Amino acid sequence: MDLTTPALLFPAISLLLLAYTNRFLVLAQLIRKLKEMDTEEDHALIERQLSALRKRIVLTKRMQAFGVLSFLLCTVSMFLLFLQLEQPGVVAFGVSLVLLSLSLVYSLWEIQISTNAINVELENFEWRKSNPHQ
Repeated sequence: MDLTTPALLFPAISLLLLAYTNRFLVLAQLIRKLKEMDTEEDHALIERQLSALRKRIVLTKRMQAFGVLSFLLCTVSMFLLFLQLEQPGVVAFGVSLVLLSLSLVYSLWEIQISTNAINVELENFEWRKSNPHQ
């Protein structure tokens, strides 16, 4: 393996971390929005969302952590290969790929929870539309 192999991951990991940061910002905005709409009539909806939001925050933190560690080990791998330490460089790159895979699995899990949360919002919207006087 040469120095360019781990370098191929740099753009992908960078874009992935940017996407994760955007997801985190969206979560923060959603939490702020829920805080603003904390009225008696919206309390049931907020209660349904809170546990999912907490889990999504934890998953996003793990996604970001594993993504950053993957990026770091990819850099270490390139440095080791630059120093012509082939075996440690290959091992560091392999661990980097495993960490990146874990990051993606957490991302998939977070997307699933996010989709369920959107369905809760849709159910609430449909309920309000069919019961306008409540």
